[in-house]
Amino acid sequence: MAALRRGSGPEGIPAAERARMIARLDMAPITIRLTESFAISKGAVATAQNVLVRVVLLDGSAGYGEAAPFEAITGETQASTLTALEGMAATVTGRDAAGWRVLAADLRGLAPEAAAARCAVEQAVVDALARHLGLSLPAFLGGFPRELRTDVTIPVGDVRHSVESAHHAVDSGFTTVKIKVGAEDWELDVARVVAISQATPELSIIVDGNAGFSRLQAHKFLRGVTKAGAAVILVEQPVAAPDIAGLAELEREHGIPVCADESVRSPADAIRVVEMGGISAVNVKLMKCGVADALDIISVARSAGMTGMIGGMVETAVSMTFSAAVAAASHPFFAYIDLDTPLLMPRRFVRGGMRYSGPAIHLPGHAAGTGVNATDHFAASPG
Repeated sequence: MAALRRGSGPEGIPAAERARMIARLDMAPITIRLTESFAISKGAVATAQNVLVRVVLLDGSAGYGEAAPFEAITGETQASTLTALEGMAATVTGRDAAGWRVLAADLRGLAPEAAAARCAVEQAVVDALARHLGLSLPAFLGGFPRELRTDVTIPVGDVRHSVESAHHAVDSGFTTVKIKVGAEDWELDVARVVAISQATPELSIIVDGNAGFSRLQAHKFLRGVTKAGAAVILVEQPVAAPDIAGLAELEREHGIPVCADESVRSPADAIRVVEMGGISAVNVKLMKCGVADALDIISVARSAGMTGMIGGMVETAVSMTFSAAVAAASHPFFAYIDLDTPLLMPRRFVRGGMRYSGPAIHLPGHAAGTGVNATDHFAASPG
């Protein structure tokens, strides 16, 4: 916890501006056992070890954010995230929350490799500012709290478990599944996808390689699923992040839309994808880059005529509610919604925020900010 810095503003600063100043940055590490291991091509996570962040303004408005480090993807851990957040506290406190994009740029310069930590702070500052203004987060971002419909993820596994998971998805009302592939054997992945498509033909299928295939393996995998007539509607990041040309080649040869995920961690990356051409979609994850950069990535991709997926790491409803608000405010850019990880966690981990009804995500219609209340996770302190 950091105290408000002395001399943070000139004498005689207007009361309205002073009320927006950031008085405190709090952080709370959390550990959540998942109901099912979240297994992808880069490894499996059985426990989410995240960090909640709270920003409190001088008028008492409190906003929440979350850092969800995923070591196998970004190299970040809970410990490194806490260290980064502690290093950011002096830069954050005393600032005017209205200048959150300037603050985001300062944090990027201070901690360029700590994307999850920066994301949590940006979320919390924006949430606090929206609450200060009495606006819902979608309204603050220029949109409305519309209903979204998410897919549900089927992690890496064997054919039997994959099919069982697909049946459960159908029984729960889902119409789209995301199948994690690329971990071991492309032929096994073909068998899994084809078995799911045959067992549950009503499902649309997204396949997500998390950069696990070589380009040759990706070609073989896609030939296998298309030859079998599997209902694959999107191929997400089948090859390594630097291989942007490979993404375009796979879409061109197999005729299935491809989505860049690990290849895009900044607006500059998004520009490179656009310049390559031939790639249909981009996965926007706030946890990869922070809020300000995510909004810029959306602008770049939207201007190029691409569509988007809104996704995340292994996040609670604190961060997922924020991402859902971004998606709602960006309508109709996001053709694919992938905000399902809170379904792997205990219900009511936090109060308020998004709620699920099968695949439907409902955002609070009249709450200020995200509507999340995570104060129970912070040691006895106001907010």
